[in-house]
Amino acid sequence: MAAFIRRGGRNRGASVIPRLFVRPPGGALARSLYDSAVRQSRAGELYITMFAPDTTEGRFELLTVHVILLIDRLRELGETSLSQGVFDHYLSDLDAALREMGVGDLSVPKRMRSLGRAFYGRAASYRQALALAPDRGPLEDLIARTILSGGEGEPGPLAGYVLRCREHLGGIASVTGLSAWWPRG
Repeated sequence: MAAFIRRGGRNRGASVIPRLFVRPPGGALARSLYDSAVRQSRAGELYITMFAPDTTEGRFELLTVHVILLIDRLRELGETSLSQGVFDHYLSDLDAALREMGVGDLSVPKRMRSLGRAFYGRAASYRQALALAPDRGPLEDLIARTILSGGEGEPGPLAGYVLRCREHLGGIASVTGLSAWWPRG
């Protein structure tokens, strides 16, 4: 126990409590960007005209792809702290959603690790599929497996949408153009 509390000449045990109250990096701007990704991932056209499933899993998948696109663009702009803030808000909201769904306090960390692995796996898969554009085949296959969960629905419209979002985000030169972060329609 003493090794946990005192290591390297400073009291590490006491520093845990203040870190619980530290705000995510990027502050209000990171929250605003994250909220924009949430709003965009809930756009009716994704569910009505592109047939994304309106389920917990479908919403998770759509939110995840929007967060991946946003984080990648922020990193391209050199906004690593802001991208970390967006990711921290994403994780915080997933944690809150699990608790609202009735997942017990002791199970939440295990579920969060699983969701974290899912995020990093999907991020790598989306980056790989997007790197092969304009070939849409790998992206459509990925969307069929993740967003559409292998069920009914054609991945082509969603793949086109993801590519439009990526192209649109790529055209934004700085974080000051917040109102234009996501394409319209």
